[in-house]
Amino acid sequence: MYVNKKAAFALHLLGMMAIALPLLAGSSEGPGYHRHSEKVNLAMRRVAHLLMEEAGDTTTRIPPVVFTGDATWQVRLEHAFNYDRLPALLHQSFELHQINMAYDVAVLDCPSGELQLGYNYIDFVENGTVPCGGRDVQAGCYVIQVTLIESPTRTSSFLYWWLLVGGSLLAGFVYLLNKRPFLPVATAVADAPAAGESPLIPFGHSSLAVQEQALIAGAVRHSLTYREAKLLRLFATHPNQLLERDVILEQVWQDEGIMVGRSLDVFVSRLRKMLRDDPTVRLVAVHGVGYRLEII
Repeated sequence: MYVNKKAAFALHLLGMMAIALPLLAGSSEGPGYHRHSEKVNLAMRRVAHLLMEEAGDTTTRIPPVVFTGDATWQVRLEHAFNYDRLPALLHQSFELHQINMAYDVAVLDCPSGELQLGYNYIDFVENGTVPCGGRDVQAGCYVIQVTLIESPTRTSSFLYWWLLVGGSLLAGFVYLLNKRPFLPVATAVADAPAAGESPLIPFGHSSLAVQEQALIAGAVRHSLTYREAKLLRLFATHPNQLLERDVILEQVWQDEGIMVGRSLDVFVSRLRKMLRDDPTVRLVAVHGVGYRLEII
């Protein structure tokens, strides 16, 4: 790929910022990071305590919460517990300790370390339920593992934030200089249907009922959540166009105040399963760029 002199200079500055930011942010052993880890520790100890108590165990010592690195914490339970209660208890505990970050949850078998159950926080937040719910947890030893998806902010210094802003501007500058003109990328989408627009958006042999939040894929009707309907509407109104990840996140998740990259992948996976009933439509991932709804 050709890069002109201005782009090369911008990339050079961006690289220097990438080196400087970790130094300005401070060590991961700083007091702010320790305070954050302490909150997660307390939240998970609360969850372990409540799960044990609900299982009838009020005497066994609560096991220690172990930080394993890579923003991951584990707590060990020596007997079965109510898995259906775990999402709500963990969400409440995180709110209690003001941990406002995305996370993944996994339930591992103690002896083998194999994954038994698990979910992403967005499943509970959006639907109030999680995958694998309703299943019995057999007697045995289990490890509840929580992995935070985003790293905690470790500094609020004036210079640090200005470097973040400068880095973002430089990244945008480089992108504009080297943007590939042959990629059909959508840059905006209306929040609401235009006056006179049909409430039914057809694509392939499927259609999206906007007001009803329903997908009719082939001959099968699927009920959608608010976020699923909003994401599908973006794809359906831009068929065969490559939509960049940043554009999708901005248009679909902007009302949350935060944008979580992994949420997009989770929701695309859900839509793919529903669209299997229509062989003329498929959601294709373009590695490193985004997604495209292809009409065959």
